[in-house]
Formats: sequence, structure tokens, C-alpha cells
Amino acid sequence: MASEPMRPEYVRDQVDEHDFGVIHKPLTAWERVYGNGLVRKAFILLALAAMWQAYAAYLDNSLVLPTFLDTLRAFGSRIADGELLTKSWVSIKVLLYGYAIGLVLALVFTILAMTSRVGNDLLETLTAMLNPLPAIALLPLAMIWMGLGNPSIIFVLVHAVMWPIALNMHSGFLGVSGTMRMVGRNYGLGGIGFVSRILIPAAFPNILAGLKIGWAFAWRTLIAAELVFGTSSGGGGLGWFIYENKNVLDIPAVFAGLFSVIIIGLLVENLIFRTVEQRTIRKWGMHS
Repeated sequence: MASEPMRPEYVRDQVDEHDFGVIHKPLTAWERVYGNGLVRKAFILLALAAMWQAYAAYLDNSLVLPTFLDTLRAFGSRIADGELLTKSWVSIKVLLYGYAIGLVLALVFTILAMTSRVGNDLLETLTAMLNPLPAIALLPLAMIWMGLGNPSIIFVLVHAVMWPIALNMHSGFLGVSGTMRMVGRNYGLGGIGFVSRILIPAAFPNILAGLKIGWAFAWRTLIAAELVFGTSSGGGGLGWFIYENKNVLDIPAVFAGLFSVIIIGLLVENLIFRTVEQRTIRKWGMHS
């Protein structure tokens, strides 16, 4: 039996793979290096460090601006004796308490806003009133109500975290498409089940953005609060470390404390939030 002729759209000419030399052309060393985001960022950091070192050497006044190498030496010595590690852990522990409480409250207010009109009006009113209010402005009231110590710091941290997270979460929920909402309703979901299975996954890019903003606000508020009063029962965090060394004019140690704040911020952003983003938003194809 003779075979049927092949349809024209399935006929392919034999093409030599060398005709696609442009596609198979290996990247040059420079293209491989330039294409690595980590390398580019490291180069930027090295350039900033070099400019810092050069300008500090030009000023030649360690009370105004210590050199980058002096700061590294102070940072290394305070890490070696454990002081910076202890101060960092004190700050991080307090921040985690405030961040967790603020996140839970933001979630509660947002769920209420999505399940009732009164809750929506309440959230919109409170965010309009309190979100523009700097958290550090509440510090005097916190000192009067709760005294010196961690409870007052946690109070201002909750304020710093709660409203930006709630605002971004609410905005993300409102942006969920009607089709997704109808799918949830068709499956009989309502209340918390509707929020947890439909709204949160669909609005996760906005939620993650709110978590990042809340973290940044909380970290800045914590250091500022500790600069005012960071000692509790004889101890304190990074802000208090900076304040103490400023009083004794140990400026390299002051910059070492600031250096620690920057490093912790970079680690949280690149190790925690970046990992969450890659395993959720990018994996789900929700990244623009």
C-alpha cells in the first residue's frame, strides 16, 4: 500500500545546525559576569566602599568620618568580642515580637474589611488617620503608658507595621478579579475560607510588598526608638549601642553599628523576602 503524501506544512528542509551559529554562540566572559545580578551589586558595593575610603582619607578626621577600613576593624573587633552579636539579637528579638503582632492585627482588620461593610469603613478610616502618623511620634505616649523598656518599643513597632501591611493587603484583595471571586463562590467558600483560599493567593504580590514595607518601617522605628531609650534591665539593642559609642566619641564603633543595621537589612531582603518571592510569585507566574 502506497504511503500517503506528506502534507506541505509538515515538510521540513534539512537545515545544517551551523546555520544557527548566532544562537549557539557562547557568551563571552564579560557577558557572563555582567549578566550576574549578584556580581553587579557586589561591584556597586565595592565602588561605594572605595569612595567612602577615599573621601574619609581626604578629610583625615575620624571624629567626622572614619575610613572604611577603620570601620571594618571596629566591626570585626566588636563581632569577635560578641558585643555586636548580642546587641543585634536583642534588637531582632524585639522587632520580631512587634512585627508578628502587627501582622496578625493587619490580617484581622483586613479580613473584617473584606467580609463586612462596617469592617471596610473601619479599616479605611483608621488607615487614613493613623498611617500618616510617624510611629516614633507615639513614643512619648508609649513611655507614659508603659514605661521605659521593650513594651513601649513593641507598641510603636506594631503601629509602624500594622497600617502599611493592612493597606497593601486590602488593596491587593480589592484587585482580585471577579472571575476568581466567582470561582470561590461556586465552590461554596465564604468568610475566612474565601480569604485564605482565594484572596490571599491571588493578592500575594501586594501582600509581599506590604510585608517588605512593614519590615523596613519597623526596622527604622526600632533603631530610632532605641536611640531614645534602648536599655532595659541593663541591656539594649543596636540603637543603644550606637548611642553609647557616640557619647564616648568612638565614631568607628558608631559606624560599625550602622554597618550592622545595613547588613541585617540586606540579609533579610535577599535571603528571606527574595526566597519567598522566588518560591511563590515567580513560581506561580505572577511576576510582571
